[in-house]
Amino acid sequence: MKHLEHNQDFRLNEILFEHRNKAYGAYALRTESDRILTKAFFIGVGLLAAVSIIPVAISAFKSTETVIIQDPTPPIMIDVDKPNDPPAEVLPPQTVTPPPPSVRQYDSQVVTPTRNANENDIVEDIPDDAIAGVKNDFTAPPTPQINVPPTVISGPGTVAPPKIAPVAPVEDPNKIVEGTELSKSADFEGGINAFRTKVMNKFDVSAFEMEDVVSTKLTFIVEKDGTISNIKANGKDASFNAEAIRTIKAVKGKWIPGKNKRGESVRSYFSFPISMKFDN
Repeated sequence: MKHLEHNQDFRLNEILFEHRNKAYGAYALRTESDRILTKAFFIGVGLLAAVSIIPVAISAFKSTETVIIQDPTPPIMIDVDKPNDPPAEVLPPQTVTPPPPSVRQYDSQVVTPTRNANENDIVEDIPDDAIAGVKNDFTAPPTPQINVPPTVISGPGTVAPPKIAPVAPVEDPNKIVEGTELSKSADFEGGINAFRTKVMNKFDVSAFEMEDVVSTKLTFIVEKDGTISNIKANGKDASFNAEAIRTIKAVKGKWIPGKNKRGESVRSYFSFPISMKFDN
């Protein structure tokens, strides 16, 4: 049957390519299609079988390695010829700190064993409230009693507020005290009349030629150390004012500073009027 089909295809190809170039590739492909398909089928089956067999062959030829895990801990060596360990060293008994004298105690010291030990000194009946000590003392003196006065708890009452001492204001040391803040005004050593006499003796009247009364009022600050500063004159005649200021500076002597209410020396103002009449 297959042979008949092949012959029919062959005749069909002959009819189809009649009077045509049979060397053309399509004619060869249609003629040899069955043979090419069969060959391709067997080649594909062979490649598939080779791919499946290669892993099995590799695993068969691969050598199996045996892993040996070594124990890092060395074996315990027992020396049968070595003598037994010497007995442990016996430590001497530790010193026991004696308790206070008002507490019962018993002798807890370890006695060195001897051949002629006196067993009568061994105490078996130890009170429960006795503590370890250096001797057997079961009759402790009574503990002195401390009388603590009972705390009186009163009901809610008025709690007095704490007393806060007033903070004294810090006074400026350069403050100029005047008026009612002074308990004593500044004064010249020897009195104000002695100062006035010195001013009159120092005043230069030769530069003035007028027949009238000239006056001015001098103000200055008396410092804490008795010196004067910031001298000013408020008269109408500028020449008279200048001569008055020069005279005040030329007067030798020291001032007694003013006092505040606490009796401390302070800076204060002092006023000194000068009035003169020139007769030419």
